[in-house]
Amino acid sequence: MASHYITAVPVSLLQVAFGVIIAILFKFKIDLDTTWFMLLFVAPLLFNDGRDFPKKELWKLRGPIFENAILLVFLTTIIGGFFVSWLVPSMPLGVSFALVAILSPTDPVAVQSISKRVKLPKNILHLVSGESLINDASGLIAFKYAIAAVVTGYFSISKAAGDFVYMAIIGLLAGMALMAGLIWLRNWLHSINFNDAIFSVVLQILTPFVIYVIAEDFLHASGVIAVVTAGIFEHLSEKKVRGQTPEITLLTNRTWDIIIYCLNGVVFLVLGIELPVAMHAVFKSKIYGTFASLGYAFAIWFMILVIRVVWIIGYQSFAYYVTKKEPKKPKFSVALLAGLSGVRGAITMAGVLSVPAFIDGGKAFPDRSLMLFIAASVIVISLIAATITLPLIAPGKGTLETRASVIDEKENEDNDEDAPEYVSYDVARLYLMNSAIANLENNKTEDTQRAVFDIITDYEVDIRKIQYRLHDRAETTQTLNEMLALRRVALNGIRDDVNTLYEKGLINKDSYWIKSRQLNQQEYLLSQAAGNRQTFRNMPHLSFFSRLIRAIKVWQWNGSESEATKSDLRLIQKVGSQGAINAVKKFLNSKDIDERDFSAQTVHFLIVHYERQIQEAQSFGDSEAEEKEYERQLITLRMQALEAERKAIEVLIENNHIGPGMGLKLRQNVNYEETILLNDYKHENE
Repeated sequence: MASHYITAVPVSLLQVAFGVIIAILFKFKIDLDTTWFMLLFVAPLLFNDGRDFPKKELWKLRGPIFENAILLVFLTTIIGGFFVSWLVPSMPLGVSFALVAILSPTDPVAVQSISKRVKLPKNILHLVSGESLINDASGLIAFKYAIAAVVTGYFSISKAAGDFVYMAIIGLLAGMALMAGLIWLRNWLHSINFNDAIFSVVLQILTPFVIYVIAEDFLHASGVIAVVTAGIFEHLSEKKVRGQTPEITLLTNRTWDIIIYCLNGVVFLVLGIELPVAMHAVFKSKIYGTFASLGYAFAIWFMILVIRVVWIIGYQSFAYYVTKKEPKKPKFSVALLAGLSGVRGAITMAGVLSVPAFIDGGKAFPDRSLMLFIAASVIVISLIAATITLPLIAPGKGTLETRASVIDEKENEDNDEDAPEYVSYDVARLYLMNSAIANLENNKTEDTQRAVFDIITDYEVDIRKIQYRLHDRAETTQTLNEMLALRRVALNGIRDDVNTLYEKGLINKDSYWIKSRQLNQQEYLLSQAAGNRQTFRNMPHLSFFSRLIRAIKVWQWNGSESEATKSDLRLIQKVGSQGAINAVKKFLNSKDIDERDFSAQTVHFLIVHYERQIQEAQSFGDSEAEEKEYERQLITLRMQALEAERKAIEVLIENNHIGPGMGLKLRQNVNYEETILLNDYKHENE
C-alpha cells in the first residue's frame, strides 16, 4: 500500500525497511531452513523467469545471451572473488567466491523497467534482458560450489568440473523431460474431457516444486537448471498444449503474478528482519567496524559495475568492428546504462539467506554475518543507485520496477499515451461510466426503475472516487461544500414531510421518534463535516425517562418492531425521499440561487440516491417471483451498460483520445466485469 503513494522508491526498498522495523520493534527473528528456502523461493522464481523468456528477438541473440549469462557470471565470480579476498583479508577465498557469485545475477524486471525509460540500442537491450533471465541459474551453481567448498573444506577443480557437467546436463535433460511429461498429462486430461480450470492452474503452479525435488533429490542434478529449462520449454511449447483455454491462460498468468509478487515481498521482508542481526554482529566485531563494512559493500558493488560496463563495451566493439552486426559505434553512456540496469534482486537475497550457519565439524560458517550484510547492502545500493542516477542520465517517467512491483500495472502502458491529445486512464473511465449511465436512463421503464437506480448508484460512487483523485484540494472542497449544502436542503425536506405525516396521524410515535433520531444524527454529521454545530429542531417533547426508553428501542432496533411501525417506516422512507427530491429541485429553481453554482454530477448523484430509496420502499414485500425478476433485470441492464462502455471505448479510439494500449486495457476491464457478473449469476442459480 505504501508503494502506491511513495512512487519514487522501489517496492523492494520499502519491504526491506518494513522488515527492519518489525525486527527492531518486536525483536523478531526467523530460523531459516536453507533446503526449504531454496525449494519454496528459488524454484518458482526461476521457473517463472523461464516462462517469461521471449521467443523471437532473444532467440536470435541466444549465443551472446548465454555467453553473458554464463561467462560473465563466472568471470565476475573469479575476478570479484580475488578482489574481495584482497579487500577483506579475514574472509576466506571460498566465501569471497560465494559472495560474488550470488551477487552476479540481475533482476530481469528491473531491466525491462529501465528499457521503458532509456533508449538502449535493441541489441544491447535484448542482450541484458536475456542475460538477466538466465544468469540466476549460473550464479546459483557457482554459489553452490563455493559454499560446498567452504562447508566441507575440500575443493577439486577436476571433480568440480565433472560434477558441473553432470549436474548441468542431467538438470537440462530432466527439466525438458519432466516438462514434456507434464504437458503430455495436460493433453491427456483434455482428451478425456477433464477441463477443470482450477485443477489445471494448480498443476502448473506445482510444476517447479515437483521438478526441483526430482532433479535435486532423486537425480542429484541441478534443480536450478532443471526449473529454468522447464520454464523455457513450457514457454516454447505453448501451442502444443491442447485445452489451454483463454480462461486457464489468464488465470495461470495472474496467479503467477501474485505468487511472484508475494515471494519477492517475503524475501525482502526476511532480508529486513535479518539485517539488524547481521548489522549488530558486524558493528560489534573488532575486525570490521561500521564504516569499513559499508565501504566493503560499496567497493564490491562498484567492482561488479565496472566489470559489467567493460564487458558491454567489449561486446559492442566486437559486434561493430568484427561481426558488423551492431550499426552504431560503442558508447560509454550506453554501457553505463546497461551496467546500472544490473540491479540485484530476490535471487541474490534468497541465495545468501540459504547460507548454512555451520560447516562440517560444527564450527560457525566463517564471516556469515558480514557476507549477509554486504549482500544486503549491495542490493540496496544497486536499487538506490539506479533510482537516483538513471533519471539524471536518461530522464523519463516512472520509478524503477523489480520483480516485486511487476504486478502493479501502470494505468498508462502505451508509450504513445504521452501525446497531448490522449486523455488519462481515469478520464477515459469517467467517459465510459457516464456513457453507461446515459444508456441506462434512456432505456429506463417504469418496471425497471429500481434496477436502473441501483446500477446508476454504483456507477455514481465509482465516479465520485475518480473525481476526488483527479481534482485538486480546492475543487474537492468545492464539491464537498455543494454536496453538504444540498444534503441539508434534502434533510429539511424529509423532516417537513415526516412532521406532516405525524401531525396528520399517518404514523405512530415510535416510527416518528426513530426517524427523528436518524435525521438528527445525519444533521449532526453534516454539521461536523462543515465545521460547525447546529441546533436540531422538531424533536418530540418527552421526559428524560421516555427519551431513555425510546433510545433503548432504537439501539435494539433489529427488526423486532411491530408490523405497524415497520409499515410506517417504509411510508416515511418513500414520502421523505420524495420530499427530499422536491426540496432540492425547489431550492435550485429559486430566484436567488444560480444552478451553475452546483455541478450537474452532484445534483444527479443526490437525486438518484433518493430515487433509489423510493424504489426500495415500494419493492418491500415483493414475492419471490418479483425478486427473481428484479435479479434478472439487474443482469440484463448491467450487460447493456457494459456494452455501452465497449461502444464508448471505440468512440475514444476513433476520435484519437486514447491509444491502442489503453483501449486494450479498458476492454479487458469490461470483459472482467462481464465474467464476474455471469459467474455470480451462475452461482446464484445453481
